[in-house]
Amino acid sequence: MKNSKDTTLTLATFFILVVAFYVLGYWLIYRMGQATPLMLSVGAATLLTCLLRKRELSSLGWQWGKWKHQRTSYLLPLIIALISYLIIWACGFGEFYNAEFLSNQKESYNLGNWNDFSILLFHFGLIATVSFFVSLPSILGEEIGWRGFLVPELAKTMSFTGVGLVSGFVWALFHWPLIILGLYGNDVTPLYYQLFVFSVFITATGIIMAYFRIKTNSLWPAVIYHASSNIFIQKLFTPITVTNTNSAWYIDEFGAVIAIVATCVAIYFLRKGKAEFKLVRT
Repeated sequence: MKNSKDTTLTLATFFILVVAFYVLGYWLIYRMGQATPLMLSVGAATLLTCLLRKRELSSLGWQWGKWKHQRTSYLLPLIIALISYLIIWACGFGEFYNAEFLSNQKESYNLGNWNDFSILLFHFGLIATVSFFVSLPSILGEEIGWRGFLVPELAKTMSFTGVGLVSGFVWALFHWPLIILGLYGNDVTPLYYQLFVFSVFITATGIIMAYFRIKTNSLWPAVIYHASSNIFIQKLFTPITVTNTNSAWYIDEFGAVIAIVATCVAIYFLRKGKAEFKLVRT
């Protein structure tokens, strides 16, 4: 009972601080013109929670773990995105490929003599390496909280199913104010649709990341997964797709296709986690 009360008080402290720092991060978005302060706000709330509740910083999962888990965390979002967009292109929800996007990239990279295929490969290589590593610090700031702290804290009193669903939905809820205020999302589909589909996708992603957090006792697979998912969806597959009047309903993080594919993968990891994690009540 004492452990349950301690966990409840710790979680309450964490959520109160996340809200407080969220307000500051949101204010800084308009001052700096980027979302990094909002992402780092979660990490700041986590560190203060650890200080106030006397949690060791080592409990956040700083150890690297096995390389195979890091490779899987990098490649799995790419596979999910690839399958999703192959479905999108095959079903006519969008078309491959956006020549205007590649033309703009050709000009941006100052590679005017290269053909579209070469530019596509160069762009892929650049975002898969440089963009990936550049995004890690801000994503780490966010993942310290969601997977580093929240997942193991929830696991003290919840089954793996509960841990995955709650941590994933809380992560989705964190984005809701940005979507509601029009700072994130699209201007085509209804707000309720964007909130629902995005929440399904993010909750499913959270389940997968929770599995790797508990499996490896490391937050790094979650950091890598988060960064990989962001760059491949936002910087490759969505911009390379030629859209039509119905595309917004199906593509990107606010479209149905990737939410469905991610959910199918999440169900696999949900069942896998329930079978493997004997120390978490099922």
